[in-house]
Amino acid sequence: MGYTDQRFDVNLSILYTELPLLERPAAAAAAGFTAVELWWPWIETPTPAQDELDALKKALEDAGTQLVGLNFYAGQLPGPDRGAVSVPGEESDRFRANIEVAADFAASVGCKALNALYGNRVEGVDPAVQDELALENLVIAARAADRIGAILLIETLNKPESPLYPLVSAPSAIEVVDKVNEATGLGNAKFLLDLYHLAMNDEDLSEVIEKYAAKTGHVQIADKPGRGAPGTGELPLEDLLDQLKKAGYQGYVGLEYKAADAAASFDWLPAEARAAK
Repeated sequence: MGYTDQRFDVNLSILYTELPLLERPAAAAAAGFTAVELWWPWIETPTPAQDELDALKKALEDAGTQLVGLNFYAGQLPGPDRGAVSVPGEESDRFRANIEVAADFAASVGCKALNALYGNRVEGVDPAVQDELALENLVIAARAADRIGAILLIETLNKPESPLYPLVSAPSAIEVVDKVNEATGLGNAKFLLDLYHLAMNDEDLSEVIEKYAAKTGHVQIADKPGRGAPGTGELPLEDLLDQLKKAGYQGYVGLEYKAADAAASFDWLPAEARAAK
């Protein structure tokens, strides 16, 4: 058990950001990783030109890296936004325009997990109206994911850093997961269990794992405080990942932490353990 027994992937939207997008897969591969994940890379548009999509596909393939997680369009991220599914008007429209584009791209590179960030609460809009819109959009997204044999992920963020985001506890995200599955009958909506966000919310991480491992479709980690690499903070990440594995989780663990020098930040993980098994 331990770190050497996990399937890690590198989040290329938070690590290697000093490099142009198309150079990041090769950088991750040079460090020994074979799996990567991405936030939606085109924050200005939900529908990038086909040649841009093709260029990213080629960069992933040339590097020998498998994309294992992709966000749907989520607004300005990094930035003030936290998704679009529950935001009425233009942002919801942009999310819908993105659904098939993201799903088709994921299918083209064999990515089997699509993450839909819920979106912030909007001043002057009834939360119930936002939740109704979110469910409509998530049902469409779940069907698109199912069409390509993928899962739809619902993520908990943390209240200190995302004060307007309503899903700031494991149960709040699980409730949405259950509603989407009930509405579609597909069962492909899953929980994105981010140990950093949950720790920032002061949740009992062992209890969350025990309760929700079976509904978890993807895991992300960073240490707390600081959102740095494992070992830079106080979280017993190795033990928690062991617990997840014992609870039956067999998926990927995304390295979604901040580091001034990505390549130097992987010292906690032996080089021979970086290629995803």
